[in-house]
Amino acid sequence: MKRFIYAGVFALSISVMSCQENKEEEETVPEVVKTAFQKKYPGENDPDWEKDDHGYWESHFKKDGEKYRADFNADGTWVETENDVKKKELPEVILEIIERDYSDYEITEVEHVESATKGEFFDVEFKQKGKNKDVMFKPDGTIIK
Repeated sequence: MKRFIYAGVFALSISVMSCQENKEEEETVPEVVKTAFQKKYPGENDPDWEKDDHGYWESHFKKDGEKYRADFNADGTWVETENDVKKKELPEVILEIIERDYSDYEITEVEHVESATKGEFFDVEFKQKGKNKDVMFKPDGTIIK
């Protein structure tokens, strides 16, 4: 009887381990994504990878001492790259718009974004009365809807 119990425990252990291996394989960054990253960012050899809620492969890396995040589709197409910037680094025209139209809001985050579909823009996150609001500004101050 003990042999059957041990055999059952052993079989269950093997089953659990194989499921774990399959899960790890599912989370392996596709080679096409790694290749696309290297092509876009030559010399950046050690990004940290994770899959985000949108299904993009996110690479986290440093460039010239600054932290960046680049998103790629599973087929290797680049989606966007962003990095945090300080408010004072925004173009003057955007600072003027913020002062004029958003002076009642607190800025909680500012990101510089390069996007495959929207081009270059600044994503400014505001907070007012507990609610967050994101406004995307082109470098010339145009707001992206």
